[in-house]
Amino acid sequence: MGKVFGERILEGKVAYVAGGTRGFNLAIAKRYAEHGAKVTVMSRNEDRCGKAAQEIKEIGGEALGLAADARDFDRIRETMEETVKTFGKLDLVVAAQAGNFYAPAIGMSSNAYQSVIDIDLMGTFNVFRASWDFLNRPGASLLAITAPEAVRPLPFQSHVCAAKAGVNQLLKCLAVEWGPGGVRVNGLSPGPIEGSWGMDNVIAKDQAMKDQITNAIPLKRWGTSDDIADAALFLASDAASYINGTILDVDGGVTIAAPGSEHSDAINFDKNPMVRGRGKGDR
Repeated sequence: MGKVFGERILEGKVAYVAGGTRGFNLAIAKRYAEHGAKVTVMSRNEDRCGKAAQEIKEIGGEALGLAADARDFDRIRETMEETVKTFGKLDLVVAAQAGNFYAPAIGMSSNAYQSVIDIDLMGTFNVFRASWDFLNRPGASLLAITAPEAVRPLPFQSHVCAAKAGVNQLLKCLAVEWGPGGVRVNGLSPGPIEGSWGMDNVIAKDQAMKDQITNAIPLKRWGTSDDIADAALFLASDAASYINGTILDVDGGVTIAAPGSEHSDAINFDKNPMVRGRGKGDR
């Protein structure tokens, strides 16, 4: 993809990306770094934190890799404090940590269900709440990574649907509460993304399922990590300075697609025997 934005539009900013050690979350961290931000990446795995920070340094960025569990508020706060001690302030916060697995509701224990609520919903609260005392405000920007499941009920995903719906409401509430302090809070909802851990390991483990998902996307393609990173960069930039409490769907239209729409073709409709009025005069 060619360059979409100007050079180093986040120069002088400091970012914290929870869950930012792989997939499109790491792509967000790298994109911020490419545009001048100093970046802390956090996840539970210390080795991945170190590797991700090194990858950012290799593209010319400044980075810290700090291990923490999003369910541990005190540890999150410690990593925020270390970020500020190292880089001087905190401008951008991304809550991108997530947990997922396929399971029917009657096949899940209470603990299994709670684990996703704790990582996705409580983790987002912990990351955002812990950041408040360190934010460079006014002017700070917070971003929650949510999902289409927040608004589209799916079988075997009741835990994720509930958690992400909570994330959507949480970020909107915080946008209202923290807006007067000059803090913007928004969400980004990725659709099927090539190479993402969730799609490769949970949702679409085989080619048949991948093809089925592709057919259900109005744009008929999967997104890329660049699509997500560029959207996150836009929301962090001054170009989005009046955007607050908004959830940006970066999903090729999959969230709004009606069931069965994968079987329709409204462009080459004359090939569909179910459509009446095939002539130009009938359009």
